[in-house]
Amino acid sequence: MRSGIVLILAAAILTAHARDLAVDPVKGDDATAAGPFKTIARAIKVTSPGDTIHLAPARYKESAAFHNKSGEPGRPVTLDGHGATLDGSDELKPADWELVSPGLYRNAKLLPMYPAALMRWFFVFDGKMNHMGRTSKGPSAALKKAEELQAGEWTYVPDKPITRETKNGRPWDAQRLTGAFYIKVDPAKTLADCRIEAPVRSNGVSFGGRCEHIVVRNVTSTHVHNDGYNIHGFTRDILLENVKAIDCGDDGVSAHDDCQIRVNGLVSSGNSTGICDVGDSVSHYNRVFIKDCLGFDLYFLDTNEHSVSNSVVMSSAARTMLVTGRPNTNKVCTLQLDNVLIRRVTGTNEVRVTAGAVFEGRRLTLLGLNFQATGGAVTLRDSIIAGTPQPEVTIWKDVKWVADNNVYDLKSLRLDQTFFTAKTFAGFQRATGQDKRSQWTMLDAHAAGKDIGADPSRLPQSETGDSK
Repeated sequence: MRSGIVLILAAAILTAHARDLAVDPVKGDDATAAGPFKTIARAIKVTSPGDTIHLAPARYKESAAFHNKSGEPGRPVTLDGHGATLDGSDELKPADWELVSPGLYRNAKLLPMYPAALMRWFFVFDGKMNHMGRTSKGPSAALKKAEELQAGEWTYVPDKPITRETKNGRPWDAQRLTGAFYIKVDPAKTLADCRIEAPVRSNGVSFGGRCEHIVVRNVTSTHVHNDGYNIHGFTRDILLENVKAIDCGDDGVSAHDDCQIRVNGLVSSGNSTGICDVGDSVSHYNRVFIKDCLGFDLYFLDTNEHSVSNSVVMSSAARTMLVTGRPNTNKVCTLQLDNVLIRRVTGTNEVRVTAGAVFEGRRLTLLGLNFQATGGAVTLRDSIIAGTPQPEVTIWKDVKWVADNNVYDLKSLRLDQTFFTAKTFAGFQRATGQDKRSQWTMLDAHAAGKDIGADPSRLPQSETGDSK
């Protein structure tokens, strides 16, 4: 009995030390000892394990940066946005821009500029971002000449051509550039008449150094020139919950290095990449909704372990999904998709698995997407590959293919140099010893009610991220 009382008292003491800290960008004051604070940075600095930072549901011209910040097991540091938006862009200062010709403005000192940042760059014209057809992980249009710009467009003119040469031991994309940005507006207006913003902050929420036992929830990151949620360094027990990344220059979420994260509830829309996890990171996603991305919808690479469950991807990016390992290592990149719907909404594209990758799909529905396995290992069960036009499945000879109880509505299925059709599907089954219970049939003819393909009742139904 006495030991029980001691445990109760200990729990009460721990609870008593947990604090609720408020941040309000209008009413707050960073000079106060207990808040409400004016900035997120001040609140993060004073937190201790078990504390919760509550953001007023406002628009913050600030990032939330966790660096060498940790809670404790069972007592995380929590940032609850309550619907707050972290906006990475600031309005241009007309005095900083030189009028070159009617409607054309120049600025050579906007920000220190590097090729890596320039690939992600955009301006926001009256609330709408303009990439000028450029993206960090996909096809990019050439920078226009300043004299070619139309109203609502921008360009960057370097003082000398940008090359991919490594200098002073630094990679080409980290070399400092010199040059100028140009913006074109309606000649009948001045720059002060126009609402134009530049992405002056890199990330919405970021982690660096050693960070453990942290929760970030109910936050939207937007208009940063890099990632909505950027995870670097060494992290453990990091949870992102009910978060959004909207119109960011690079990735919605990106885990790097030796980082481990969980994400439960993510909307990633209008970014260069919906999710991109690299290095030795480990990530597990649940309830994801991705749409309107530019370079990739899903991109997993290097030597790591990832999973996505109960999620929807409305694919319009240059490449829908790529899973690929790191060359010359004995490690692999593993991705598991469980109860996921990926629908191609513009043109045709593909899901690709390459050498050094291990892909496992269960209750996966791919619509309007070719499936390319050029290396590695693929396990596919209880899944559907279909669409209009009918997709193609290609399996190279070195791929380890394990599959069963799937429904294929395909144009063709290629195993190395041999093509199979619906009529010759039995030959594929004999050749591989797989897909014994799978069917090659018109999807409309597939009997309803079977546990094959993504279950709509468990999927996010819209950008709210809610399920039915």
